[in-house]
Amino acid sequence: MSTGAIIGIVVAVVVVVALVAVALRAKARSNHLRSRFGDEYDRTVHASSKRDAERELLDRERRHAEYDIRPLSPAEREDYTARWSLVQAKFVDQPGAAVEEADRLVTALMADRGYPVDGDDDTRVADLSVRHSSTVEHYRVAQSVRAKHTGDGDASTEELREAIVRYRSLFDELLADGTDTAESSEVDGQVGRAHIAHPRDGATRDAAVRPATPPSAR
Repeated sequence: MSTGAIIGIVVAVVVVVALVAVALRAKARSNHLRSRFGDEYDRTVHASSKRDAERELLDRERRHAEYDIRPLSPAEREDYTARWSLVQAKFVDQPGAAVEEADRLVTALMADRGYPVDGDDDTRVADLSVRHSSTVEHYRVAQSVRAKHTGDGDASTEELREAIVRYRSLFDELLADGTDTAESSEVDGQVGRAHIAHPRDGATRDAAVRPATPPSAR
């Protein structure tokens, strides 16, 4: 075999190995992002190309890594728990105002945890998706109901109730994230004792901390 033929074979092997390595890195990156972002990965890919979506999700990770996210102290968690109970109590007579207060309370909690909150809603959703991918969609839907209510006032009482439940899903996760198991269980128990009165019939319904079946978007 000639020297030229040998060189050609070597070059071909190198090219194949390089292509395989690139493909494996791409697959590993996709698997990592799917694992971390869950449904948010599929949602982002659906909204654009896979390449652009993965670039965006990687950018979210890099930005999030620069934040100083901290757990709350027991006293802070107790204070937020009490403030959330007031929000739920307000819902009975002022559902729209309660949703507004729930949004402000979640924003304050984000700030105390170390998230920047000066940006727009989309930026906050993107930041939350890195660490709270399982509940960020609840936050997104709750914000849409709030926007509907503040925009034309056309959100129904049932939609407002659902928004409260969705805000609470993220609120509870932010509240407990970073605490040990015993502390988290105690906090969940305190928050879980609060109830929301259903607007149609006055019956008491439990707004579960983490509903087994998430409420569907309307």
